[in-house]
Amino acid sequence: MALNDNSKNLESLLEIMQALRSPEGCPWDAGQTPESLTPFILEEACELIDAIEQGSQALVLDELGDLLFQVVFLAQIFSERKQFDFHDVAAGIADKLVRRHPHVFDRSAPRKGPTELDEQWDSIKRSETTHDKTCLADHLPGKLPALQRAQKLVSRVYKSNRQAELPPIDPQLTSLICVAGTSEDDRLDEESLGLALFQLARLAQGSDLDAEAALRKMTRKIIGCLEPD
Repeated sequence: MALNDNSKNLESLLEIMQALRSPEGCPWDAGQTPESLTPFILEEACELIDAIEQGSQALVLDELGDLLFQVVFLAQIFSERKQFDFHDVAAGIADKLVRRHPHVFDRSAPRKGPTELDEQWDSIKRSETTHDKTCLADHLPGKLPALQRAQKLVSRVYKSNRQAELPPIDPQLTSLICVAGTSEDDRLDEESLGLALFQLARLAQGSDLDAEAALRKMTRKIIGCLEPD
């Protein structure tokens, strides 16, 4: 497809969104706010993940469109508020990608290995943020699923070499997951981990507990221990 055709498709999408939000458009679309759209953003992202995991090209294409629509929808609302528009969003992410990949876009930059690239990415990201650069919970969204949020926190703790500050792993839990041996070289396989997590979900249900809520609360508690006031 020619570049002009691609540009026309994008402009057509933006024009459709403007029409939907206009006084002559759809009352439901016109009545939405960024706050009212947040559940749909999360839902569309989850549906896209499902489509990817199913391996269906047609579903992935469809769900990508739905997620893109949410981006266009939000950009249109902020454009109406005279704050920014879709083109500002595109320009912003383009600039960020160039800044964070000097090894690609700066011909004088030395080539780096995977570990060095991770360190470079983290360093550049910390230099850009306006938040507390020492906080492990910075840019750790509270809306993430509890398990994903907990694992991201653990990853940051390990990168900061602060794993000794985490609660110790219960040996009984290790037995539950059926790890062979006790050396640090042991690695879980995906099926064993999945079974262990499923068993924990069963234990939660049997005790009338919300597993997601329990993990969210524990993650907040550990963040509080790692980042005291």
